[in-house]
Amino acid sequence: MFKGLIDRFLSKQANGEARPKAGILAGRVGLISNFLLFGIKLLAGTMSGSISIITDGMNNLGDSASSLLTLFGFRAASKPADKEHPYGHERSEYITGLLISVVIIYVGFQFFTSSIKQIMNPTPLNASPLVFILLVVSILVKIIQGNFYKTAAKAIHSNTLHSAAQDSINDVFVTLIVLVSATVETVTGWQIDGYAGALLSVIIVYSGIQAINDSINDLLGTSPSKDEIQAMKTLLDEYDSIVGYHDLLVHNYGPNKTFATIHIEIDDSWDLTYSHQVIDQIEADFEEKLGVELVCHVDPIAIHNEEHTAIYRQVKDILKSFQLDLKFHDFKVDSKNHRSHITFDVVIPDGVEESNDELISMIQEKIHSNIGAYELVIEFDRLDLLKEV
Repeated sequence: MFKGLIDRFLSKQANGEARPKAGILAGRVGLISNFLLFGIKLLAGTMSGSISIITDGMNNLGDSASSLLTLFGFRAASKPADKEHPYGHERSEYITGLLISVVIIYVGFQFFTSSIKQIMNPTPLNASPLVFILLVVSILVKIIQGNFYKTAAKAIHSNTLHSAAQDSINDVFVTLIVLVSATVETVTGWQIDGYAGALLSVIIVYSGIQAINDSINDLLGTSPSKDEIQAMKTLLDEYDSIVGYHDLLVHNYGPNKTFATIHIEIDDSWDLTYSHQVIDQIEADFEEKLGVELVCHVDPIAIHNEEHTAIYRQVKDILKSFQLDLKFHDFKVDSKNHRSHITFDVVIPDGVEESNDELISMIQEKIHSNIGAYELVIEFDRLDLLKEV
């Protein structure tokens, strides 16, 4: 419904300005529509004497405050990087989401108290046809608002607007409960308005707690999705010249600011200039195709050394024999102080119960008995993102 309008709006914005301006537009739409809904439900609640309708209206007033915070959040997030914040200000959006969550919970607790009072001292409802019309209109407005948020969230990849869209859908069901409650009380005379208000308050508090959890996760930093990792892996697999890759680390400094580091395994016979050209191309492709600022660490691999290759294959067979789906990288065979060393990192899948010491003992025993008395230097990695795809 709104996709064409939002696409046209974004196409008219300058590079780098589309996302914050779309977020600010969504904030303005939400501010106006939520304040309108607050007025409608306050009128309906005052006319009918319904605590649940007034509670629902105050929920919309809280949504208006959330929209205002969304405006400030996107404005702050659009500020360019500076000396104090070299990675930009996009995480301001997450802080805004956290503040919005606190407002939602506060509103929920306030009206839970009011609803309990209504249950203890119920007053009759006076719901005229106009009250029911106002409630139906507010449901339609929320449906339209939710679709707008959802479309905008997809267009600019905003978790904040996605949460706002979900909140709008939740509000539709909240108002439906209010409408059903008013209908039941009008038809049967059962005074359930306070109970409906209490239920709504619990729903509001629960949604606020969920939103706080999402905001805290964004601020602390979370792993990229499997789709994001797969997109990076697919792009890396296009480079037939590299031997392999490992140790992917991803850091997000906002919805549009993603940095990553990775180790790229290359043929150790390459000269420095050619190696640099290959790495530069990989980093440029990540920036252009995925919007990720990648930094590559080079790991030279002696793929033309027959002794090295034979030991590599033996170690691979040994790790496979444990049937733990162990993978390894950074493999090197060298001599130090008249001693031969084998060095490599082992990636351990989730669910492996053996400790690092137990695994070292198992690997060392088999290497010594099958390959020879090499000194082993083994690092274990239980957090490798690439093992998930």
